Amino acid sequence: MLGMNSRNVDFIGRYNERRLFPLVDDKLKTKLLTQDHGIATPALRMTVTQQHEIRSVGAKLDSLSGFAIKPSKGSGGKGIWVITGRDGDAYIKSSGARIGIDAIRRHLSDTLAGLYSLGGTPDVAIIEDLIEFDPVFAGYSHEGVPDIRVIVFKGFPVMAMLRLATHASDGKANLHQGAIGVGLAMDAGRCLKAVQFNREVLLHPDTGKPLNSIRIDNWRDLLLLSARCYEMTGLGYIGTDIVLDRTRGPQLLELNARPGLTIQIANGLGLVPRLRHIESLDDRRFRDPAERVDHVMREFAPRKS
Repeated sequence: MLGMNSRNVDFIGRYNERRLFPLVDDKLKTKLLTQDHGIATPALRMTVTQQHEIRSVGAKLDSLSGFAIKPSKGSGGKGIWVITGRDGDAYIKSSGARIGIDAIRRHLSDTLAGLYSLGGTPDVAIIEDLIEFDPVFAGYSHEGVPDIRVIVFKGFPVMAMLRLATHASDGKANLHQGAIGVGLAMDAGRCLKAVQFNREVLLHPDTGKPLNSIRIDNWRDLLLLSARCYEMTGLGYIGTDIVLDRTRGPQLLELNARPGLTIQIANGLGLVPRLRHIESLDDRRFRDPAERVDHVMREFAPRKS
């Protein structure tokens, strides 16, 4: 199993140049980078950078029936509001709560003041398109959109898990708050194992749906999207968070230069053998992201007993 110290020294410290960290720590910079590199991601609708801009935000939101508000420098899902619809003057949050434009203005003001940013520094609010929930996940996530975390090392996707929101996690795909982590087979995106609070579970605790029947559509396309983030950022060890949109397919949600290690628990496997395998490869043979994806789908497929 990969430990925190080894992750920090042997992989993040060695393969991630510190000057490149702002490309993923700042969601706005990431968003602009995806546009330059043709990486699929929810469309950016507007940014709010100054407090005086908040007064006119209501008129700009009138044309949007659903959207997500995010702090550009936030972490751990803090400060993210997902608006799924409108009812007259009311905005409907993903939890079903109804709020007015004044609540949105206060939230934007708090965001710009740095309430949700790393270190409490002044921030920028991003407003982007809402992900259309893929029906393949119906009954598998509670009050939240599932996402897929893929660890990418030197451009090779090496391990993946699906994160499912629960009542305990307050609709957020955060494993530390009670979301379910589903380890995914690298060859086909099917469920290997599911855990909640580091304990194996067979059914979703809120919906009762069996977790072992999960299989991700467009799996190779999803891995290819994650692999291309290596060329986009230049970072050798990253976590890519991807969502499946009903009509647009895999979409990059955000990147993480310091991805956590609970993905190993969800998979029941350690990262170290896979990382060492990638280190042993001749980089000149795998300059094409598609070749890297095909290699890991073969090499890291579950072994038949």
